[in-house]
Amino acid sequence: MMSDLPKVAHTAVGRPLVGWVIKAVAPAAPDSMVVVLGHGAEVVRAHLDPAVRVAIQEEQLGTGHATQIGLDSLGPLEDDDTVVVLYGDMPLISSDLVERLAKRPDSTSALLVTSIFDDPSGYGRVIRDEGDVVGVVEDRDCTPDQLEINEINAGVYSFRAADLKRGLAGIDRDNAQGELYLTDVIGILAREDAKLEAVNAAPHEVIGINSQDQLADARKQLQMKTNVDLMKSGVKLIDPERTYIDDSVVVEPGATIYPGTHLEGETFVGAGSRIGPDVFAIDSKIGKDSIVWYSVLRYAEVGNECEVGPYASLRRGTVLQDGSKLGTFVETKNATLGEGAKANHLTYLGDATIGRGTNIGAGTITCNYDGYEKHPTVIGEDAFIGSDTMLVAPITIGDRAITGAGSALTKDVEADALAVERNEQKNISGYARRRAERQAAKKSEES
Repeated sequence: MMSDLPKVAHTAVGRPLVGWVIKAVAPAAPDSMVVVLGHGAEVVRAHLDPAVRVAIQEEQLGTGHATQIGLDSLGPLEDDDTVVVLYGDMPLISSDLVERLAKRPDSTSALLVTSIFDDPSGYGRVIRDEGDVVGVVEDRDCTPDQLEINEINAGVYSFRAADLKRGLAGIDRDNAQGELYLTDVIGILAREDAKLEAVNAAPHEVIGINSQDQLADARKQLQMKTNVDLMKSGVKLIDPERTYIDDSVVVEPGATIYPGTHLEGETFVGAGSRIGPDVFAIDSKIGKDSIVWYSVLRYAEVGNECEVGPYASLRRGTVLQDGSKLGTFVETKNATLGEGAKANHLTYLGDATIGRGTNIGAGTITCNYDGYEKHPTVIGEDAFIGSDTMLVAPITIGDRAITGAGSALTKDVEADALAVERNEQKNISGYARRRAERQAAKKSEES
């Protein structure tokens, strides 16, 4: 991956790679599940749900060794229990395939997932004798003839518990990597004439992610699957190939998403809302029948029938109550706008509480930071804040109060009052002409 981040912790459509595998397992409702971690274990663990059981492979001695650690972590098993073994870097594996493995026939010792690859390089080859699976040989250990086989072993299995335990006890490290291969268990069971069955899967489903280009390709496929599921539920995506929605995002039926929109994390979009074009929202909530376009939302909450944008920036702690509006080039942080309140243009509202029905004029700034601490601004209901007003916090503006355009206010304003802070205007007649004459004389002297 050419990255310091462990492979299975790389994300696609809002989930780490291993998270997609865990999601695929869930419908099979296993009695227990364990994730075996090795390299970068603590980094990967941070990407997992705390409820996920984890076992640590302190020494990376191969897939057989990892399977044994996982098996030990599962605790006591009945001989006929079914153990499914999956890789954490196969985000495209389907729940259907996992359920087929979970339904291993009682008479079968092991199911192994195979696929036909045009280029099988790097994968273990499935060895057959008159059609029966008799073994798996890793790519590095293949003979020239075996390298010509294009049926690959995906590394995904379903075992009868007693047979898996017995097979693991019989493997050794006599191979090119000096590791304990889980694939060798298949050979051991074949030599015992145990019943082995191959389960065929589509190539894309069992491709492991080993590079950034493979991750990008998997991300495209996962994104399209997510988008198709949304459209089937009644969400309107104008251009699904240019819409990026995490699997964790909830979009209610009836919402419309325009191209260039990125919805990430725990974002929620209510029915009837129109999002985009070109919106980025992370861990934000947008209510019903709202419009958000050409804007950025970070940990913000937008109510019902609100309008945001174009070119608005809603930072952490922003709350827009129903019917409120943030317009062009407005930035908010830790600010609440009451019902029907509006800030339409060129405004910064930080650490501010804006009352219901209040209008914030263009160019208004809450001066909330004194160089050391942040201070609050409180504006009451139905107030009118004139354009280019500087509100130097801490400050309170009362209900229905009015501030004159261009005022820099440092004192509280009572309800129903007009607050104006300006120097007296002074006009100097003929100044422009005299200035031009002085400039011309200066240039004349220089020449």
